[in-house]
Amino acid sequence: MRTVLLVLFLAPMALAQVRPVNTYSIVARDEATGQLGVAVQSHWYAVGQIVPWAEAGVGAVATQSFVDPSYGKLGLDLLRAGKSAPETLRALLAGDAACQVRQVGVVDASGNVATFTGNRAMLAAGGIAGESGSAVAVPCGAAGGVMHIGRGFSVQANLMENDRVWPAMKKAYEESKGDLAERMLAALEAAQREGGDIRGKQSAALIVVNAKPSGRSWHDRPFDVRVDDHPEPIAELRRLVTLHRAYNHMNAGDLAVEKQDNEAALREYSAAAKIAESTPGIAQSRLAEMLFWHAVALVNMNRVDEALPLFARTYSLHPAWREMVPRMPRSGLLPDDVALIARIVAAR
Repeated sequence: MRTVLLVLFLAPMALAQVRPVNTYSIVARDEATGQLGVAVQSHWYAVGQIVPWAEAGVGAVATQSFVDPSYGKLGLDLLRAGKSAPETLRALLAGDAACQVRQVGVVDASGNVATFTGNRAMLAAGGIAGESGSAVAVPCGAAGGVMHIGRGFSVQANLMENDRVWPAMKKAYEESKGDLAERMLAALEAAQREGGDIRGKQSAALIVVNAKPSGRSWHDRPFDVRVDDHPEPIAELRRLVTLHRAYNHMNAGDLAVEKQDNEAALREYSAAAKIAESTPGIAQSRLAEMLFWHAVALVNMNRVDEALPLFARTYSLHPAWREMVPRMPRSGLLPDDVALIARIVAAR
């Protein structure tokens, strides 16, 4: 019945656009690094598939409420073409006959932000733009809405338990420390403490992209994490972001090895293991892998004595890694030296 009534007052909007993804989100630019990000939580399955959009050097978009996912792609297209966040959002709304039920946040590569809440978004609903934000009425569709314009970040929420949720997100983001991922997580956690989605919790997602594109899209996303279905999605998102952070160090270590910067490689591998060891909920098998590749790097630097204790600890955490060692010379990952391989396998 809800969908039938909605279609009646939104006609002639296509049925494919009627997706009630009611949620809270943040889009932001880190002033120090220029990184751009978007994070979101919802009582809706796999919110990360449709709400958060981001591209390195371009911007980030959160499209929600009765969501039209095309706002994400079209928004990034407009930003890439040189439109500011407010210009982009105005253009998107102007082409949408059903904009009165939308809620959208946009940040561009220069840090301009705009957030819109349609006057028929499900209550409690609202948004705030950071740093000298101003609010303007936007006539669009049958009922229009309100756009907040500012700099740095915006928060937006709909179908919340109360109207304190998005102010709490703003406060948490402004007062938190750390990198962009950490500050956006703090905003999501603040929303949930204040009551969050009136229906409860289900999924969450977080994306961070670099300030400038490298031409390698896989390299331009320091964080791209999704929780599709979980009883505590934000706690699980934090765990995965922390694990992602550890693997970022592992990847940096591998890159340093390629560049023959041995000391940098060892620093990165050690940092990864330190994060894994100090974070509750990260399985021992993850730590074992980090220790193993650290040890392999040491062997290939002719520092076998330093490597052996790491191999021994790896085996104690996950014995199957011992079976990996004899397979590695064939792929060039360890020296083809029978005595050395036997010594590594025997590490205790």
